[in-house]
Order: sequence, then structure tokens, then C-alpha cells
Amino acid sequence: MARLRRSDCSAPGIRRMKKGRGFAFYDENGEKIGDKETIERVRELVIPPAWKEVWVCSDPFGHIQVTGIDAAGRKQYRYHQRWREREDRKKFDAMLDFAEALPKLRKRVERDLEDSDELDRARVLACAVRLLDRGFFRIGTEEYAETNESYGLATMLKEHATLGEGPEIVFDYPAKSGRQMVRALLDPEVRAVVEPLKRRRGGSPELLAYRVGRRWRDVKSGDINAYVKEATGGDFSAKDFRTWNATVLAARALSVSDKAHGSKTQRKRAIARAVKEVAYYLNNTPAVCRASYIDPRVIDRFEDGIVIASDLEPEQAEVAVLDLLREQDSPALEKVA
Repeated sequence: MARLRRSDCSAPGIRRMKKGRGFAFYDENGEKIGDKETIERVRELVIPPAWKEVWVCSDPFGHIQVTGIDAAGRKQYRYHQRWREREDRKKFDAMLDFAEALPKLRKRVERDLEDSDELDRARVLACAVRLLDRGFFRIGTEEYAETNESYGLATMLKEHATLGEGPEIVFDYPAKSGRQMVRALLDPEVRAVVEPLKRRRGGSPELLAYRVGRRWRDVKSGDINAYVKEATGGDFSAKDFRTWNATVLAARALSVSDKAHGSKTQRKRAIARAVKEVAYYLNNTPAVCRASYIDPRVIDRFEDGIVIASDLEPEQAEVAVLDLLREQDSPALEKVA
């Protein structure tokens, strides 16, 4: 099998041009491509028709196979399948290290939430990380909020948070892909931070901000990621929460599926239901969830008849998922028919 090579996207490549109701492809010399093998390779890349300035790597083993500009004006990339598979393996292996660092991070968050009554940087960032941990939020970026009017945790506005009874907070906001997201959390420590932030008169309309002297400074996605890295001592970020949460959600969903799942059709249905449930919580498509967020080893072990116990508390379930992924013996794992 040929080795993958680094693509140079600035080098000449195959260009796509509109022709009639479809497209034609031209090589570096401007000649129309006619050989069936190259045309079939390009078709298998499934390049969206709306993309402009499409560039296709001339090398079938280049790690980047396609670039283009989408309808929103953003540059998009399509990678070689083997490259994606390799990067996904590295990502999911790193996720296990993140999961092992979570108890340390949570203790730090707990301490920073309790040690001060001030809306200082440490306390507000601890609140943000608690929300990432428990609320399945995207981190959000300022650029995306401005261009798409969709929000994540770092760009949430005061108006997106409603204070319910007791410790309840309801977040109702337009998220990625135009979906209106509603998240309700019961957390007195988070409520104690969010309530004064929502009611403050100074500063910008963003919800998350901390005081520096007499001024308010908005929380940025980089601030939250820096807190996560510093507290864990590892190269982790807000995105790792979504990957880990998706994997745990999938494992829990599969644990309560019909235990008598002997047929291949029944197993496929159980997996599809679990992936769909995770996609709902993460606001992604099932295809994206399965490909990019759920560790495939959870599904592999389910197909082998191994699941986590269905009656575990949240933190117990996380430990069980780690055992499941590492293929370790554990009383928290069950063999199903």
C-alpha cells in the first residue's frame, strides 16, 4: 500500500469548471481530464456542488484531497480517508488521557467556584468549564457569532440565559446549523455565578465576563481553553469535552438497549438509535457524530456483546467506559446475548 504524502495546496492541481448541468475537471495544463480512474476518484470525493474555487490534489495519495470555498465563504478541506482514520485514532487515544485528567480538573473547578464570592477570572472560568462538562455546549467563537448569528458558550448573550426556580438555569439560544437549543441545568454553584453576570449593567451583552478592577472583560474561547490546559497539565481543550461526552452518552445508550440483540439487524438498529440520541444532545448529524465524536471502540465492543452496566451513576459510568475502551476486566461491564 502506497504511503500518504503531504499535499501542497498552493501547487497546481485539478480544477473543477461548470459545464452544462454538471462539472468538468481539468489538469494542471488546462486539458480536460478523460481517464476513467481519475474521474472516478474525483467523484468518490463527493465535492459539494456549491463549493467554488475547487482544487483537487493530483496525487491520489496526498493527505489533503480537495479544497474549496463554501457558500458562507469559508475554505473547506477534504482529507484522504486513511489520513482521517489515522488522525481519528490519535484523537480518541488522546481522549482517554483527557478522561483520566477529568477528576483533577473537576476538583480545580470545584475549588475555584467555592474559594471566592467575587466574579474574578478564576471563578468565572471555572463556571464556564462546569457548563462545558455538564451542558454539552460548543465552545463558540466570536467570528462565528458575528457571521452566522449562532452561539456557543463563550459567545452566549445575557438574554440567552433564564433564571428558573432554585438552582435552575435555562439556556435558550440559536446554535450551529440554525437549530434553537435549550439546555436546563440544576447547579447552585453555577447559578451563583450566572445570576449576577446576567443582571450586571456594565460591559457588553455577552453573558460570561469577569472583573478586572472596575472593568468587565469578556470571556473568550482562548481563556477557557487556557484554563483547561493549565488545570489538567495536558494539551487539552474544550473540544475534548464533546468527544468524551459523546462517547459516554453512546455507551450509556447502548447499555439500556435490548439485551437480547442477537441478530445483526437488531444490533444495527440499537447502534443507530444510540448515535441519533448522541447527535440530538450535541446538535450534530448522526453521520458526523459517529465519524468524529463517538469512539468507535464503544460500538465495536457492543457488537462483541460487551456494554457498561445500565444502573451506574454518572462518574461510575465514566470509569466503566474507560475500562470498556481499554478492554480491561471490570465488574461494571456486562456481557449481553
